[in-house]
Amino acid sequence: MNTELPKSFRRLDYLPPHYTFGQVELDFALDPARTIVKSRIEVIPGASFKAGTPLVLQGQELEFVSLRINGEAHRHFELTPESLSIHSLPNEGKDPFVVEIICICAPEKNTTLMGLYVSNGNFFTQCEAEGFRKITYFLDRPDVMARYRVTLTAREAECPVLLSNGNLLAIEKLPNGWHSATWEDPFPKPSYLFALVAGKLECIEETISSGSGAKKLLQIWVEPHDLKKTRHAMDSLIASIHWDEKRFGLELDLERFMIVAVGDFNMGAMENKGLNIFNTKFVLAQPETATDADFANIESVVAHEYFHNWTGNRVTCQDWFQLSLKEGLTVFRDQEFSADQMGSESGRAVKRIEDVRLLRQLQFPEDAGPMAHPIRPDEYQEINNFYTVTVYEKGSEVVRMYQTLLGKEGFRKGMDLYFKRHDGQAVTCDDFLMAMADANACDLTQFKNWYSQAGTPRVKVEERYDAAAKQYHLTLIQSCAPSLGQAVKKSFHIPLKMRLLTTANDQPEKLLELIEEKQSWTFENISERPVLSINRDFSAPIHLDFKQSETDLLTQFSSDDDAFNRWEAGQKLAMQMILENRLPDAQFIGAYRNLLQDQTLDPAFKDLALTLPAETYLYEQCESVDPQQIYSARRAFRHAIASELNPEWMQLYRQMQTPGAFSPDAISAGKRALKNLSLSMLLEADIPEAALMAEAQYQNANNMTDRYAALGALVVHGAPQAKVCLDDFYQRFSDEALVIDKWFALQSTRPPIANVEATLNTVERLREHEAFKMNNPNRVRSVIHAFCMNNPSGFHQKDGSGYAFWADSVLALDPINPQVAARLARALDRWRVFAQPYQNQMRAALERVAACSSLSADVREVISKALGS
Repeated sequence: MNTELPKSFRRLDYLPPHYTFGQVELDFALDPARTIVKSRIEVIPGASFKAGTPLVLQGQELEFVSLRINGEAHRHFELTPESLSIHSLPNEGKDPFVVEIICICAPEKNTTLMGLYVSNGNFFTQCEAEGFRKITYFLDRPDVMARYRVTLTAREAECPVLLSNGNLLAIEKLPNGWHSATWEDPFPKPSYLFALVAGKLECIEETISSGSGAKKLLQIWVEPHDLKKTRHAMDSLIASIHWDEKRFGLELDLERFMIVAVGDFNMGAMENKGLNIFNTKFVLAQPETATDADFANIESVVAHEYFHNWTGNRVTCQDWFQLSLKEGLTVFRDQEFSADQMGSESGRAVKRIEDVRLLRQLQFPEDAGPMAHPIRPDEYQEINNFYTVTVYEKGSEVVRMYQTLLGKEGFRKGMDLYFKRHDGQAVTCDDFLMAMADANACDLTQFKNWYSQAGTPRVKVEERYDAAAKQYHLTLIQSCAPSLGQAVKKSFHIPLKMRLLTTANDQPEKLLELIEEKQSWTFENISERPVLSINRDFSAPIHLDFKQSETDLLTQFSSDDDAFNRWEAGQKLAMQMILENRLPDAQFIGAYRNLLQDQTLDPAFKDLALTLPAETYLYEQCESVDPQQIYSARRAFRHAIASELNPEWMQLYRQMQTPGAFSPDAISAGKRALKNLSLSMLLEADIPEAALMAEAQYQNANNMTDRYAALGALVVHGAPQAKVCLDDFYQRFSDEALVIDKWFALQSTRPPIANVEATLNTVERLREHEAFKMNNPNRVRSVIHAFCMNNPSGFHQKDGSGYAFWADSVLALDPINPQVAARLARALDRWRVFAQPYQNQMRAALERVAACSSLSADVREVISKALGS
């Protein structure tokens, strides 16, 4: 076992760079086996410069060729596998000088998909966080911002399209079938925002006018056969541009904006300045091959990456500890955009519920586990492991709390001041907070604790009603469990929207600011005992410790005017009953029935309200988790709802049809969601004709949402028609990579079903399938990640077979793609909360992976933290 301690980076150790860069000129001779990279860099003394300090450039997996300074060959340097240190600089480095480096990289061998790599014969880059050092020797850190001029040269037959950041300056035909394109980005940027793309691609393009009247060229580049699937992405991009102008006054600043889609990509997408590179999953969509969820995700991710043009690119991070400065803020912006696109207040509520569900299912467990960290971490070993739901989704919730505290206008004032102060700079989370505070003349000092403390705060609610005095007394007590390096937590500044619900409906919504460990409020002239509706719209990312009677919860579930808390009350009721292994009683079934029959409610809201809490969220409510027991209790509860409401499900299935041409609009998508939930419930209730209904829907569907939902219902419930339809689905869509990902994922996430092959056996068989590729992240996620991370009841088997499969997969993936392997490694990081025998089986699997001497730094950090070593 490798006992060498990994290197840690600490936020408080930050020093400005000794040197910074002015103009950077890059020249690429693109070849899959040996790409020659020539760089010409203007070097300037930096803020921490001292005379005689060497210039240390990062570089990995590069073949060094030559070095020149101010045009002269330079031999005073030291080369290691990680760096190029240049000594004996002109005038001890006191004056600007020019460094010229020639090196070679091998894109076709780059399976990590970081730096410059080849996918399906085309060239792509991914430089965030530290991929640029795999392209050439450089100061690969976000606070070194330079202007780039890039020339790409390649064989025209193989790479007719040559793209880079910024504006196109020139295209030139060269001898022997080569050609070149020169691009210039007028805005300074860090190296992580550099991008190039070259290959056989085609584009859809539009020219629009910005708010100032300037013409902007928008292009989406894809492989030729995918061109017909780009319209929705283009519409989403146009909508994003106009929304950002209207909401925040931020205009597209380049002559053109480009998106490129690639099937081999570690992330969802990347916001490289003016040249966004996307996973095909978040660009390609047409009704026959993409679900409503795909259409919504494309809209959201396209918006997210475009919004980074200002929140991330024009103003970027001083260092990677500040990652949430750009990601949390931009997630908030894309959530607000998507909510506005829903077109109604009920639509906004649906979007809010979906975002909170994601936070609770993924981020709350992270906050309670060994990888817990503040949204601005103080230390890391491998930066790729900090692209987490804490930095993104919890970071977004922290930004949302600014808006809750300051109001929408106050938040906009803070944003305006932030850009006025910091445009073109690399800054910190503190700079953002100060802009918000100064613009609104308020003290946000205590709010900083959200940036520095890990864990999810817990707020205990104590209430008392004095009928004689007509007073309602409310006491809130906040706490936060200890985490690594933080035994004692300071009080948070927690904004809590609340309202007292009475039959008179005469109490307004109020905002309470919980800043002390314990605070009390008294409300006068309350004529009856109210029902407390608190943390409305999920105004703060907290655990709410509130012991409510089932009568009060039923009242909220039936009539709370806050859509989020209405949904929340139903979730609480269901959760309590499932964890107590109870079936829904007549009152709860009645409440469900009334909700389903309520014509004033959005179908999408009904779908969410009748969807039970996820198994993984139920785990978070237990001191000792027995996965099979929770699965069985939840399945029995669902079966009871399905059976008791059988007539309603049948009626809804017929009412929620969407005849005619497919449209991804929110109302149609909500109807399809409720219809397909109804179909699943009819199969759950063992209605004899339900499987035939699902088969008919599968065969006759004119869109992927309905076809895939019908197939899913058949597979999940073990219907006899499942195998035939699965085979048909594969044959229909064998040429559609993203659809085949769905085919793999559906089988990998199937829960245990009597008289059906064990899911693990299915997954092992799928790994041997001719269409499975271990070097394609999407395919790995659709099979291995889907089983280990999205199929709790199938994965957590008492014999430990799922954990053995996990260990085999992590060890197989790590040499190919450490980032993807590290994300898979997270599947067991909370092993200590599980009951026996699961706990011992998990620990044994973790120790087997830890014993590998050649683990990447990415995986080793996750495993060592999980084991507490």
